[in-house]
Amino acid sequence: MNNNTTGAVRLSVILPANNEAALIGGCLSAILDSDWDGPGLQVVVVANGCSDGTAARAQAMAEPFSDRGWQLDVLDLPSGGKLGALNAGDTTAKGAMRVYLDADVTVSRGLLWQLANALDSTAPRYASGAVTITAKGWVSRAYARIWRQVPFMAECVPGCGVFAVNAAGRARWETFPDIISDDTFVRLSFTPNERIGVAASYEWPIAEGWSNLVTVRRRQDVGVDEIGHKFPELLANDDKPDFGIGRKLGIALRDPIGFAVYSGVALTSKLTRKRSSGWSRGR
Repeated sequence: MNNNTTGAVRLSVILPANNEAALIGGCLSAILDSDWDGPGLQVVVVANGCSDGTAARAQAMAEPFSDRGWQLDVLDLPSGGKLGALNAGDTTAKGAMRVYLDADVTVSRGLLWQLANALDSTAPRYASGAVTITAKGWVSRAYARIWRQVPFMAECVPGCGVFAVNAAGRARWETFPDIISDDTFVRLSFTPNERIGVAASYEWPIAEGWSNLVTVRRRQDVGVDEIGHKFPELLANDDKPDFGIGRKLGIALRDPIGFAVYSGVALTSKLTRKRSSGWSRGR
């Protein structure tokens, strides 16, 4: 299903969605509120293996996208799997610039435009916005308070939930490989000097509750390890700052409860680590 508009596509947003009927409307509404000027924007929703109304809810928003002169394509795939969804979205995408967006993310008005400007280069470029980590329950809020202060999150361009590449950057790999951490794979496909962080923000919710935090953290850790095993050459591009004992001690003194939760989740993940499968979200 698609909503055809006129004009060349400059930027394609690829949005994989597995049983996201409750969230897809809000995600697309935030895109519609963007300050993108004129046509040239395509959104590809890839509903994969859904047993709810994800595809139908996305397609129901075709008219407001058409009103803005934008193209909305909705793919309804019988099989689940984020990597397959990303590859299907890439096949449908028309824009040389690609934004890969999780369905639970809420973009700010200026994000897409700023990403496009950052990627406007013939040299390979990777870009993402300023992530705002959100949580509801007290355990997840405590974890989020510390995670925001981890040097990698505070000082780098992590790209969790949203990352974007230009044509030269997308040429760095063919199809997405069968891995857990697609965002880590893409980020490490670029040198630190090729990564750009823009000022516009986006909201990225984390898992709710202790058990879900551990599950997702373990999956993240295993995914990073997998990259090191399968693509060791990419590790040369890792710019993760050291999280030294002095910095940890300072954070622990300022927020002992938050630090205890964060450290406990990390330790439990390490002690129970095993390869996980599927699409862990903890929602």
